[in-house]
Amino acid sequence: MITCHLTKLETALDQIKKSNPKMKPADAALIASALSLTGRHAIALYDGEHYKCPEDYDKLTRAMVGQMQMVQEGIETTTVKKAAKTVTEEEPVIVTVGLMPNLSAGERILEGRDELKAKLSDILQDGVEFVYAGIDILWQWALDRVNWSTISDMDMSRRIKIKASFTEGAVGTEMGTAGAKKKATAKKPAKVEEVPAEA
Repeated sequence: MITCHLTKLETALDQIKKSNPKMKPADAALIASALSLTGRHAIALYDGEHYKCPEDYDKLTRAMVGQMQMVQEGIETTTVKKAAKTVTEEEPVIVTVGLMPNLSAGERILEGRDELKAKLSDILQDGVEFVYAGIDILWQWALDRVNWSTISDMDMSRRIKIKASFTEGAVGTEMGTAGAKKKATAKKPAKVEEVPAEA
């Protein structure tokens, strides 16, 4: 199984070179680039349908409205009103969308190189682990920016978080879910007052 780090393409390139020592370096680089595109342009899987980004954006968000409304209705029926002093920020509701590698996106940059297309297909069939940040996957980036209140024509009283993750044809590992650590700021030294020396 090849690991393809979507922000560090050299990891996939090194593994492709090791598993195919006779392959020309330029061809290995093309395969690594194509493999990266299969992950970045992954196909969304939702309710038995396939959706490509960006052309199916409206179609997928409309298909998800029903689930968003059910989430909202479920919240409204189980919510107990608390005094303003005791209300804390609630965790967002997680809604999952499956992903699968988009072979056709990778094949586009391999036009006229059928032997490289076959190699890319073989790599995907053997299994790939994509390592990525949330902004590396087009669907995750797009779904993070959906205004569900506008699309569903409802007031959303609870924050919804869409989680797109690889469920077919690949394994996914998301990086940076804990967030960036804050750096400690350097404290200024205390001001020392000078006392004039006695004469």
